[in-house]
Amino acid sequence: MRALLLGAVAGWLSGCAIMPTEGPIPVGEAKLYVVERGWHTDIGLAVDEVSKPLASLEQDFPGVRFMVFGFGERAYYMGQSTGSGEMLAALLPSDSAILMTALNASPIEAFADHQVITLRLPPDNLARVADRLWDDLEKTADGKALRLADGPYVGSVFYASNETYDALHTCNTWTALLLREAGFPVNPHVLFADQVMQQVSAIATRQATGK
Repeated sequence: MRALLLGAVAGWLSGCAIMPTEGPIPVGEAKLYVVERGWHTDIGLAVDEVSKPLASLEQDFPGVRFMVFGFGERAYYMGQSTGSGEMLAALLPSDSAILMTALNASPIEAFADHQVITLRLPPDNLARVADRLWDDLEKTADGKALRLADGPYVGSVFYASNETYDALHTCNTWTALLLREAGFPVNPHVLFADQVMQQVSAIATRQATGK
Protein backbone atom coordinates (compact mmCIF):
# COMPACT_ATOMS: atom_id res chain seq x y z
CA MET A 1 0.00 0.00 0.00
CA ARG A 2 2.75 2.45 0.90
CA ALA A 3 4.61 1.72 -2.36
CA LEU A 4 1.45 2.37 -4.36
CA LEU A 5 0.79 5.55 -2.42
CA LEU A 6 4.30 6.88 -2.93
CA GLY A 7 4.07 5.99 -6.60
CA ALA A 8 0.88 8.00 -6.89
CA VAL A 9 2.55 10.95 -5.19
CA ALA A 10 5.51 10.72 -7.57
CA GLY A 11 3.13 10.72 -10.53
CA TRP A 12 1.31 13.72 -9.11
CA LEU A 13 4.56 15.63 -8.76
CA SER A 14 5.75 14.80 -12.27
CA GLY A 15 2.59 16.38 -13.66
CA CYS A 16 3.13 19.63 -11.74
CA ALA A 17 6.58 20.71 -12.84
CA ILE A 18 5.16 23.85 -14.50
CA MET A 19 3.07 26.10 -12.31
CA PRO A 20 1.13 28.55 -14.50
CA THR A 21 0.26 31.95 -13.04
CA GLU A 22 -1.24 33.48 -16.19
CA GLY A 23 -4.61 35.19 -16.12
CA PRO A 24 -6.04 38.37 -14.63
CA ILE A 25 -4.73 39.39 -11.23
CA PRO A 26 -7.21 40.93 -8.78
CA VAL A 27 -6.14 44.10 -7.01
CA GLY A 28 -7.74 46.07 -4.21
CA GLU A 29 -7.33 47.57 -0.77
CA ALA A 30 -7.68 44.38 1.27
CA LYS A 31 -4.63 42.26 2.10
CA LEU A 32 -4.02 38.54 2.19
CA TYR A 33 -0.81 37.15 3.73
CA VAL A 34 0.78 33.90 2.58
CA VAL A 35 3.30 32.47 5.04
CA GLU A 36 5.82 29.75 4.27
CA ARG A 37 7.10 27.85 7.30
CA GLY A 38 9.33 25.05 6.08
CA TRP A 39 7.14 22.46 4.39
CA HIS A 40 3.95 24.24 5.42
CA THR A 41 2.01 27.29 4.20
CA ASP A 42 -0.52 29.43 6.05
CA ILE A 43 -3.03 32.14 5.12
CA GLY A 44 -3.26 35.36 7.17
CA LEU A 45 -6.08 37.91 7.35
CA ALA A 46 -6.44 41.25 9.12
CA VAL A 47 -9.22 41.08 11.72
CA ASP A 48 -10.64 44.48 10.77
CA GLU A 49 -11.14 43.22 7.21
CA VAL A 50 -12.97 40.04 8.25
CA SER A 51 -16.69 39.96 9.00
CA LYS A 52 -18.78 37.35 10.79
CA PRO A 53 -19.05 34.45 11.11
CA LEU A 54 -15.26 33.98 10.85
CA ALA A 55 -14.68 37.10 12.95
CA SER A 56 -16.31 35.27 15.87
CA LEU A 57 -13.00 33.46 16.40
CA GLU A 58 -11.41 36.66 17.65
CA GLN A 59 -13.63 36.93 20.73
CA ASP A 60 -11.28 34.81 22.86
CA PHE A 61 -8.29 37.02 21.98
CA PRO A 62 -8.92 40.65 22.96
CA GLY A 63 -6.89 43.08 20.89
CA VAL A 64 -5.98 40.55 18.21
CA ARG A 65 -5.21 42.26 14.88
CA PHE A 66 -4.49 39.32 12.57
CA MET A 67 -5.55 35.70 12.30
CA VAL A 68 -3.34 33.14 10.56
CA PHE A 69 -4.78 29.79 9.47
CA GLY A 70 -3.08 26.51 8.58
CA PHE A 71 -4.43 23.09 7.65
CA GLY A 72 -3.05 19.65 8.50
CA GLU A 73 -3.68 15.98 9.21
CA ARG A 74 -5.25 16.05 12.65
CA ALA A 75 -3.16 13.53 14.62
CA TYR A 76 0.15 14.55 13.07
CA TYR A 77 -0.56 18.30 13.12
CA MET A 78 -1.55 18.20 16.77
CA GLY A 79 1.59 16.26 17.70
CA GLN A 80 -0.19 13.04 18.57
CA SER A 81 1.89 11.04 16.07
CA THR A 82 5.37 11.94 14.86
CA GLY A 83 7.11 8.82 13.47
CA SER A 84 7.86 8.09 9.80
CA GLY A 85 5.15 5.45 9.74
CA GLU A 86 2.63 8.00 10.99
CA MET A 87 3.82 10.48 8.35
CA LEU A 88 3.09 7.94 5.62
CA ALA A 89 -0.23 7.07 7.21
CA ALA A 90 -1.12 10.76 7.08
CA LEU A 91 -1.07 10.52 3.28
CA LEU A 92 -4.10 8.26 3.44
CA PRO A 93 -7.54 9.91 3.81
CA SER A 94 -7.85 11.02 7.43
CA ASP A 95 -9.31 13.66 9.73
CA SER A 96 -7.87 17.16 9.61
CA ALA A 97 -7.51 20.22 11.79
CA ILE A 98 -7.12 23.94 11.25
CA LEU A 99 -4.68 25.85 13.44
CA MET A 100 -5.63 29.47 14.04
CA THR A 101 -2.96 31.76 15.46
CA ALA A 102 -4.07 35.15 16.81
CA LEU A 103 -1.48 37.90 16.35
CA ASN A 104 -1.09 41.40 17.69
CA ALA A 105 1.69 42.08 15.16
CA SER A 106 1.42 41.63 11.41
CA PRO A 107 2.39 38.24 9.94
CA ILE A 108 5.43 39.93 8.41
CA GLU A 109 6.63 40.91 11.90
CA ALA A 110 5.48 37.78 13.67
CA PHE A 111 7.12 35.43 11.17
CA ALA A 112 10.21 37.50 10.45
CA ASP A 113 12.31 34.35 10.10
CA HIS A 114 10.03 32.97 7.38
CA GLN A 115 8.92 34.04 3.94
CA VAL A 116 5.75 36.12 4.05
CA ILE A 117 4.19 37.54 0.88
CA THR A 118 1.39 40.12 0.90
CA LEU A 119 -1.21 40.08 -1.86
CA ARG A 120 -3.79 42.80 -2.49
CA LEU A 121 -7.37 42.01 -3.44
CA PRO A 122 -10.89 43.47 -3.39
CA PRO A 123 -12.80 43.19 -0.10
CA ASP A 124 -15.42 40.98 -1.76
CA ASN A 125 -12.69 38.50 -2.75
CA LEU A 126 -11.35 38.50 0.79
CA ALA A 127 -14.87 37.86 2.07
CA ARG A 128 -15.02 34.75 -0.13
CA VAL A 129 -11.82 33.48 1.49
CA ALA A 130 -13.23 34.14 4.97
CA ASP A 131 -16.44 32.32 4.09
CA ARG A 132 -14.49 29.35 2.73
CA LEU A 133 -12.40 29.21 5.90
CA TRP A 134 -15.56 29.21 8.00
CA ASP A 135 -17.12 26.51 5.84
CA ASP A 136 -14.04 24.32 6.33
CA LEU A 137 -14.48 24.39 10.12
CA GLU A 138 -16.57 21.71 11.80
CA LYS A 139 -19.34 23.22 13.91
CA THR A 140 -20.85 22.41 17.30
CA ALA A 141 -24.59 21.95 17.78
CA ASP A 142 -24.94 25.68 18.51
CA GLY A 143 -23.08 26.69 15.35
CA LYS A 144 -19.70 27.53 16.83
CA ALA A 145 -16.35 26.34 15.49
CA LEU A 146 -15.45 23.04 17.18
CA ARG A 147 -12.37 23.70 19.31
CA LEU A 148 -10.06 20.70 19.76
CA ALA A 149 -7.17 21.99 21.89
CA ASP A 150 -4.77 24.85 22.48
CA GLY A 151 -2.17 25.20 19.75
CA PRO A 152 1.63 25.09 20.06
CA TYR A 153 2.01 28.88 20.31
CA VAL A 154 0.61 31.49 22.66
CA GLY A 155 -2.68 32.58 21.18
CA SER A 156 -3.14 29.57 18.92
CA VAL A 157 -6.02 27.09 18.81
CA PHE A 158 -6.71 23.86 16.95
CA TYR A 159 -10.17 23.62 15.44
CA ALA A 160 -11.71 20.55 13.85
CA SER A 161 -11.96 20.72 10.08
CA ASN A 162 -14.59 18.92 8.03
CA GLU A 163 -12.13 18.54 5.15
CA THR A 164 -10.30 15.27 4.49
CA TYR A 165 -6.50 15.29 4.54
CA ASP A 166 -4.67 12.96 2.14
CA ALA A 167 -1.73 12.80 -0.27
CA LEU A 168 -3.59 14.89 -2.84
CA HIS A 169 -5.12 17.37 -0.40
CA THR A 170 -2.34 18.61 1.84
CA CYS A 171 -1.78 21.84 3.75
CA ASN A 172 -0.33 23.39 0.61
CA THR A 173 -3.17 22.20 -1.63
CA TRP A 174 -5.55 23.80 0.87
CA THR A 175 -3.65 27.10 0.72
CA ALA A 176 -3.66 27.05 -3.07
CA LEU A 177 -7.42 26.41 -3.14
CA LEU A 178 -8.00 29.39 -0.82
CA LEU A 179 -5.92 31.55 -3.15
CA ARG A 180 -8.08 30.45 -6.06
CA GLU A 181 -11.14 31.33 -3.96
CA ALA A 182 -9.59 34.80 -3.67
CA GLY A 183 -9.50 35.03 -7.47
CA PHE A 184 -5.79 34.47 -8.01
CA PRO A 185 -4.75 32.26 -10.96
CA VAL A 186 -3.04 29.60 -8.87
CA ASN A 187 -2.60 25.98 -9.92
CA PRO A 188 -3.88 23.97 -6.93
CA HIS A 189 -2.15 20.74 -7.99
CA VAL A 190 0.66 21.21 -5.49
CA LEU A 191 2.25 19.24 -2.69
CA PHE A 192 5.14 21.36 -1.46
CA ALA A 193 5.29 24.83 0.03
CA ASP A 194 7.70 26.16 -2.58
CA GLN A 195 5.23 25.19 -5.33
CA VAL A 196 2.75 27.55 -3.69
CA MET A 197 5.22 30.31 -2.90
CA GLN A 198 6.68 30.42 -6.43
CA GLN A 199 3.22 31.15 -7.75
CA VAL A 200 2.44 33.66 -5.02
CA SER A 201 5.75 35.45 -5.60
CA ALA A 202 4.99 35.73 -9.33
CA ILE A 203 1.54 37.15 -8.56
CA ALA A 204 2.99 39.68 -6.09
CA THR A 205 5.50 40.76 -8.73
CA ARG A 206 2.73 41.28 -11.28
CA GLN A 207 0.78 43.32 -8.75
CA ALA A 208 3.83 45.46 -8.01
CA THR A 209 4.60 46.08 -11.68
CA GLY A 210 1.00 46.34 -12.87
CA LYS A 211 1.57 43.69 -15.53
